[in-house]
Amino acid sequence: MAELSMNDHKRPFKDYPAHHFKWECSDDGRVATITLNRPDKKNPLTFDSYAELRNLFRDLTYASDVRTVVIQGAGNNFCSGGDVFEIIEPLTKMSMPELLEFTRMTGDLVKAMRRAPQQIVAAIDGICAGAGAMLALAADFRLGTPETKTAYLFTRVGLAGADMGACGLLPRMIGQGRATELLMTGRAMSADEGLAWGFFSALHPSADLLGQAQKIARNLADGPWFAHTVTKTMINQEWAMGVEEMIESEAQAQAICMMTGDFRRAFEAFASKQKPKFEGN
Repeated sequence: MAELSMNDHKRPFKDYPAHHFKWECSDDGRVATITLNRPDKKNPLTFDSYAELRNLFRDLTYASDVRTVVIQGAGNNFCSGGDVFEIIEPLTKMSMPELLEFTRMTGDLVKAMRRAPQQIVAAIDGICAGAGAMLALAADFRLGTPETKTAYLFTRVGLAGADMGACGLLPRMIGQGRATELLMTGRAMSADEGLAWGFFSALHPSADLLGQAQKIARNLADGPWFAHTVTKTMINQEWAMGVEEMIESEAQAQAICMMTGDFRRAFEAFASKQKPKFEGN
């Protein structure tokens, strides 16, 4: 009988056949890049692209190759939110059960991004609005450009600022007072504000943005990737924990990481004054 491995249930995603956005991978399959590709409309989302992105991030849990994902928009804009005529107009004609099915689907995309083991780097240029701003918020890293404008526009169409987790995620990112203002007024947060408030980790010229995002993604992919997945999990879980539960959970998480080959290889490299080579296991 052939020996079974826990990796047998995984599969490569390097050649994933995307239908509603572009999907490209590095030669080794470790770094994937999603490009929202409707530049003529500033890359709005549709019912189909929402669903495909949700399903993709769910399925990436079982990827044998992809370790990090960069998400960007084509044409010097990130994402203008939901398409006015392909989403907003149809929503005005739906029943309550249909509307709830839609809002749960959009929230499921954010949950899938947060639960995916891959670290997600958002390369955000130009317009980043509505649902696009929530994609950015759901990422683990955000890079912007001096031209980036980020707006939670839900109140502009008569809706609450509470959409796709905005009222929980944004205050944790930039603070309660700042988040309240942005979610209530719908005004755009400038790139400089986003950098000062911790929304962006850095700003780069548009021409350099994707390269810088992929550089971060590559460094993460070639690092202690299993440990990175644990860090992402703990960041998510510890929101709902008290201090004692946090410390105990991190004690268990770190002990698990100490059992990995990466921990041993890092020590051996240090002892021999070499650069460690991480294998993510």
